[in-house]
Amino acid sequence: MTEYTPDSWVVLKITQDEEVIYKVLGGWSGGYLDGDYWRLNSGITGVEKQAYLYGFYGSSGSVYWCHQGSYRLTMANAGLYNQLKENEAFEGQITLMPEDTNWHEVEW
Repeated sequence: MTEYTPDSWVVLKITQDEEVIYKVLGGWSGGYLDGDYWRLNSGITGVEKQAYLYGFYGSSGSVYWCHQGSYRLTMANAGLYNQLKENEAFEGQITLMPEDTNWHEVEW
């Protein structure tokens, strides 16, 4: 199982036809020699909470360990979110889930 721990993260709700998929968009802040980068998971299938971390399990078998205090768009992940929102193929289909969402109540 591949594990990721992003510096910042958000959950995107993607609606296509009648299907709804939720994905973690994680961002990592780069240093002097490497730039910021992002990853979009394969689709959330479940969640667990351990102390201050949420573990979002993806359909590919990966897990994203996300700090509850790091829910936000930053330079590392905002660019992709804006590209998706502006893409005509996804028009009106992508929603940024609110920070205060109870992740255990979402039907993944």
